[in-house]
Formats: sequence, structure tokens, C-alpha cells
Amino acid sequence: MSQARLSPGVLPGRLSAAELAANFADVAPPLDAHEAQVAADRCYFCHDAPCVTACPTSIDIPLFIRQIATGTPDAAAMTIFHANILGGMCARVCPTENLCEGACVRMEAEGQPVEIGALQRHATDGLMSRQGHPFRRAEPTGRRIAVVGAGPAGLSAAHRLAAKGHDVVIYEARPKPGGLNEYGIASYKAVDGFAQAEVKWLLGIGGIELRHDQSLGRDITLEGLRAEHDAVFLGMGLGGVNRLRTEGEERGNVLDAVSFIRDLRQAGDLTALPIGRDVVVIGGGMTAVDAAVQARLLGAENVTIVYRRGRDRMGASRHEQDHATSAGVRIICNAVPVAIHGNGAVAEVEFSYSEDGPDGLMLTANRFRLRADQLFRAIGQRLDGIPEGLALQGGKIAVDARGRTSVPGVWAGGDCASGGDDLTVTAVAEGRDAAEDIHEFLNEPD
Repeated sequence: MSQARLSPGVLPGRLSAAELAANFADVAPPLDAHEAQVAADRCYFCHDAPCVTACPTSIDIPLFIRQIATGTPDAAAMTIFHANILGGMCARVCPTENLCEGACVRMEAEGQPVEIGALQRHATDGLMSRQGHPFRRAEPTGRRIAVVGAGPAGLSAAHRLAAKGHDVVIYEARPKPGGLNEYGIASYKAVDGFAQAEVKWLLGIGGIELRHDQSLGRDITLEGLRAEHDAVFLGMGLGGVNRLRTEGEERGNVLDAVSFIRDLRQAGDLTALPIGRDVVVIGGGMTAVDAAVQARLLGAENVTIVYRRGRDRMGASRHEQDHATSAGVRIICNAVPVAIHGNGAVAEVEFSYSEDGPDGLMLTANRFRLRADQLFRAIGQRLDGIPEGLALQGGKIAVDARGRTSVPGVWAGGDCASGGDDLTVTAVAEGRDAAEDIHEFLNEPD
């Protein structure tokens, strides 16, 4: 964030260390044993439970809640982990209001679903705090699989493959594992270094080697990985960030929201992190909300999210939108940036109101300006450095229902692959399912 020096309005230390600690505390503190018991007792334990269908990893939710209700939370955790090995993080970051809790029959009847996410965290946190790893590897198969990317998809695939007795090497481009769980979510959703603690716990199964600073196309090649391994899983996420393509975008303090979130999560001292007085975020997804809310928590006085379509079209859930507004973030919809003004650094952003008609998004003649000394782009990411020979679909790696790519012996999943919805839980499911198919493939008779 070196461009911050170009504007006197972008400063560190807007709030004290004590204020920042309070602002970035756990947004949803864990349930204690009594609270978990009360929450579990609200479940109807539906036989054909819609919450299970709504979960991308198909966790048996009524079963694990019944296990909590009967005083066996560790058994509940194992029910969760058998389906979703990153169930601890998913309990914190899943948009449960759109998934399991949104499908809960109590939601339809009362408007207040069973607290599935909180109950999942209660169970998984408890088991993860125990010594040792609860899964054991099968007998060694002698097979060796490469996993590119230590994000949710790659970690999920690696754990499932290791559990089946295969040796796994994870090639990660960054200094730390975890992918978006480490670098791309709001700090208040996963406090106290949970992302790294979860990875360490997951690796406790054994049989997984983690190699850092290994970028596909720079340090390793797909051809080389295929030659040295029996199978390859690609789960490297999306490395590129979409640009606004707006006049004046080259001005100072026009930054990527993902970089801002990354810098914030890796900062050792939040008082040293510069933030503007007037912050504008362009986009409507979770990244936009996370960037905007955290800008407020760092001390920005005025923070505005501007989205090109209506509020019902925003990628961020209504719950997250409401969380943003409750934090003091203003949301303006149906507006598109057309120019960024300022002398060296951004000072104002000019917008045109938009209309979504049968021919797509149209800009109107009505315009307005917002004062901004810091502008964050949060309009999506793209796949960079595509290995030669891989077929693409919609700008991502094309995969079939089993996760197989167009190249024999190569699978893909998570954000880099087609068909996903850019959720941690979906990436976990895709990594898990690809691992199952890799295992079947390796066991096929020659």
C-alpha cells in the first residue's frame, strides 16, 4: 500500500491499539456448552432435511446436532469432518443465511433458524483443541500426487488423498498456506490465527509435504508435475484482479480490495496500517463488504460501497449487507464509476446512475461525485498464468463433474475451475470429490 503516501488524507493510527483490538474482536463469539445445548434442542432433526441439501459438502446436519444434544460433541465434530475437513473455518465464514440456515424449516416457520453455523463451530473447535489428529492414514499405496495451491480446495484434496494412503506434495506460491482463508477474508471472522492453526491441525494426518514459494509457471510446470507424480490437482485459486477500466484509474490510492484485505490480515500492528478518511469501494460481493467494513474498523470516517446493479443482485448476502450498514458503511446501488479525479492521487470519483434493462446495463445521463482519498476495486478476480493445453470455460479451467480437466491425469477445483461459486465450502467439496476420483483412477486396472 505504498501509494498511500501520495495523499495526506491516508494515514495510519486513526484509532488507538485498544480501539482496534475491540473493533477486530471475534464477530461471532463461540457458544459455551449450555448455549450449544439450548441451540441444539431447537432442531427438529428432519428426516429429509433441507439444510443437508443446501450444504455444498452435504454434512449430515441433523445427525451432528443430535450428537451435540446428547452430549457427544466430539462425535458431532467427526460427522462434520468426514464431509468437510475445513468445517472449522466454514463454520466461521460460510454464508449460512443463504445455505443451511436459509433452508432450515424453522426459518420458514419462525424467521429464526437453528444456529447451525455456531453449533458446527462449537463441535469442531472442541475436537481440534484435543491432542493429536482424529484421522488415521490407510496403508501406504506408493502413489505420489501433486497438489498446486494450499487453499481450501487443495487442502481438502490433500487430506482426503493422504487419508487413503497416498503421498501428497502441496506446491504453494505464497509464504503461508491457507489461500483465501489466510489472505482473503475479514480479520474479525477468523481471529487468533485460526487459519494457520487449522492448516497445522489438518497436516497432522501425515503424508503431506508442503513446499512454499512454488508458483505454477514460474517455479514449477504442469508438464514437470505430471512427469514426477501419478496425478495432479490444481487448486491455485485466482491470481489476477479485474480492473475498472475507468478514466483516471492510474491515480494514487486506487487499490485492489484483495490486496488491502491481505495486508490487513498480515499486519503485525494495525495502528501502522494507513487508511483514508473518505473511502469508496467498487463492487457488490463479499470482498467489497469485507474491505468496506474493515476500512470503518480502522477508523475511516466515511465509507461507501457503490454497486452497478440493484441491491438484490449483490453477491454479498443480505446478512452481510446489513452487517456493513450496521458498521456505518453506506451502500449506493445502480451506479457505475466513469472517472476518477485528483491531482496525482484520487480525490473524487464520478459515477453515472445505471439502469438494468433487456439489453443489459445502460448508463444514464445523471451523474454524481463522491469524495474519496482511497478507492478500492472489488469487482472480481481472474485466472492468471494458465498452463498450456488446459481447456477453459468462462475464463476458468474447464472440468467435468468429477473434476477432470482436458489434460489426462490432471484435476482442478476451487475458484480456478469452472462451475464453482467462489465459496470456501464449495472449494472444499470440489477438492474432496476430485480426491475421491483420483483415488478411483489410480486403482483402476491397467
